[in-house]
Amino acid sequence: MSDYIVRATAADSQIRAFAVNTKEMVETARIAHGTSPVMTAALGRLLTAGAMMGTMMKGDKDVLTLQIHCSGPAKGLTVTADSKGNVKGYASNPVVDLPPNAKGKLDVGGALDLGVLSVIKDMGLKEPYVGQCQLQTGEIAEDLTYYFATSEQVPSAVGLGVLVDKDGVKQAGGFIIQLMPFTTDEVIDKLEKRIAEMDSVTGMLERGLSPEGILEEILGDFGLEITDTMDTQFYCDCGKEKVSRALASINKKDLDDIINDGESIEVKCQFCNKAYTFDIDELKEIRES
Repeated sequence: MSDYIVRATAADSQIRAFAVNTKEMVETARIAHGTSPVMTAALGRLLTAGAMMGTMMKGDKDVLTLQIHCSGPAKGLTVTADSKGNVKGYASNPVVDLPPNAKGKLDVGGALDLGVLSVIKDMGLKEPYVGQCQLQTGEIAEDLTYYFATSEQVPSAVGLGVLVDKDGVKQAGGFIIQLMPFTTDEVIDKLEKRIAEMDSVTGMLERGLSPEGILEEILGDFGLEITDTMDTQFYCDCGKEKVSRALASINKKDLDDIINDGESIEVKCQFCNKAYTFDIDELKEIRES
């Protein structure tokens, strides 16, 4: 597997950092959902962010959900991730087609337009933690930078990139750089200058930089220390049993109507588009349970 996450510290632990390559993950999502180029970029950026943010969770059963509800033609995006590098997600409208933006890039901001970003952390407590912010640009990286600063009070720099050509996903990856509360003004000023001068994520990936290489390029002058690496992948844990539980949750009248039609039905998982078929006997069994 070529997709993996690197975790690191720098400047005597005043900075913590994450970087990831997600080309296979985003390509898997593109194939599963048949996303258009702009939606491949949008979903790919959120999957990439989810992969890194999932590893910030501590517990084995903790689950992170990133949700965007928006007024643009994309309508919305949903990504979930665990602490072990497993990520899945889908776009509400996977086939948005827009002309390039003013910079000649895929117009992710135009596809999303105005909206709200929600970060939901289910850590096994009574209620999950929910943080929200308005979308600032719809480009996702800037929106997450704003979210970290306003909802979690953690000054951060988020970079996300997906490069798509006619054959599919050419490059995908990203980074998150975060400042600890005790970071000195000198380190902050130096880091801000470095980030302002650096290449784009896709530019670094096109130059062949690995996740370690991306962090070295950004933080090499800050005493970078790689602390951990972890595989990451697009992984959906759906199954017929899970889907049958979802069918059991619809009201009995609707289920009776389906049974009375006398035909098998096909139900698709939202996250991975895998189809499950239920015949009449199985539907009756679900109805009885």
